[in-house]
Amino acid sequence: MPSSQARPLVELRHLTFGYGERVILDDVSLQVPRGKVTALMGASGGGKTTVLRLIGGQNRAQTGELLFDGQDVTRMDQAQLYAARRRMGMLFQFGALFADLDVFENVAFPLREHTDLSDPLIRNIVLMKLNAVGLRGARDLMPSEVSGGMARRIALARAIALDPELVMYDEPFAGLDPISLGTAAQLIRRLNDAMGLTSIVVSHDLEETFGIADQVVILANGRIAAQGTPEEVKRSTDPLVQQFVQAQAEGPVHFHYPGPSVEQDFGVEQV
Repeated sequence: MPSSQARPLVELRHLTFGYGERVILDDVSLQVPRGKVTALMGASGGGKTTVLRLIGGQNRAQTGELLFDGQDVTRMDQAQLYAARRRMGMLFQFGALFADLDVFENVAFPLREHTDLSDPLIRNIVLMKLNAVGLRGARDLMPSEVSGGMARRIALARAIALDPELVMYDEPFAGLDPISLGTAAQLIRRLNDAMGLTSIVVSHDLEETFGIADQVVILANGRIAAQGTPEEVKRSTDPLVQQFVQAQAEGPVHFHYPGPSVEQDFGVEQV
């Protein structure tokens, strides 16, 4: 068996998950190496956010294994799952800040929920996390008083409040202006390296994501279409990967969601 530092922090082994008869992930196997930034990319509905939910234990796979630091999340009881989650940080789409708490209390929330630290120590930790994202001076503002880019950075400070080993980002660049987008991307890379984190980034933004990722995984049709460094993925000859990388409207990924034929739905007789 590999040592704890040599083995991947997260590993999917022949994992299958779906809703009823609709399969989202079909026999997927992938590894997330420690200390690296792994990007999960692909067309909408390809299962990227589902992977994050499976890692966090919000969903359970029907078959296969999902290992976090060598332990199978699919077999964890509630106490084990909560212990694993305390080692993870999550940046939700658009931040998901608590609207009735100020910036300071938003970041302090996980510390108050999961630790018995004193108020002075919590204060110091919160200010250090806010300082890491450049927003120590915004600690007394309410979420309604900050921009979208600032909200995302505050949410990131909250995600790292407990010094997690793994940070998961669900569309961290969505809705950001070019300056905020670039700032967010470099912040993800810088924090990953400075804090020794392992990061998983779900994103559709090719340029910024390829610029910070060590590994890119393209998910499509329930499977892995391509996996490797950004340059290796760009060189892929798979038509589906090329459609995504080149932003082509026509290709293996169809515009219409699978469903009954036009004739069936509208009663049009075929000639």
